[in-house]
Amino acid sequence: MPEESRRRRPYAARVPMPERREQLLDAALTIIDRDGYDGVSIDAIAREAGVTRPVVYGAYDGLGPLLTALLDRQQQRALTQLYGALPLTALASTPLELVERAIPALHAMVLADPVTWRAILQSPANVPEVVRQRIEADRSRVRGTIQGLIGAVLPADADAEVLAHAVLAILDHFGRLVLAEPERFSAERLAATARAMIGAWTP
Repeated sequence: MPEESRRRRPYAARVPMPERREQLLDAALTIIDRDGYDGVSIDAIAREAGVTRPVVYGAYDGLGPLLTALLDRQQQRALTQLYGALPLTALASTPLELVERAIPALHAMVLADPVTWRAILQSPANVPEVVRQRIEADRSRVRGTIQGLIGAVLPADADAEVLAHAVLAILDHFGRLVLAEPERFSAERLAATARAMIGAWTP
């Protein structure tokens, strides 16, 4: 009887379509985070969300459209979070000030939404090429923003483009450390390391 009740629940509980779609996207993201892309299917999403296959198909025409919607949502979410953490509206006057502003905000950003950032920084199993290409395009866009930020605070003879590649690689690795051991790799510890590295780059 409990099993029968559980199976019928999606029909009894009417949910507005926008809310239902978000629920299904969340379920798909949970599966990807836990099992990799190979674990994603309409059946798996229905089970994770506690609904039936017709409910999933009532919200999306199939797995492809659902995953495209998920990719669009996560891309927008990640970029909004990242640009919200970077000091874009009030440029720092020195590299040190840039680090002091950015590292704590980026640390908090990763911990506030670890599922989103694991998908970007840790690459779940068997990432589809379309997802990989989207991540790389966004990475290039962010690198350009970082280049502009550091170019504004470094000496004129500094190679901001090369340094932007280095900074992004460091931020990627810092993010992975935070996701793996957030208490061990605190914002203060990472900022201190970044300050020491900046000291080696600047006179």
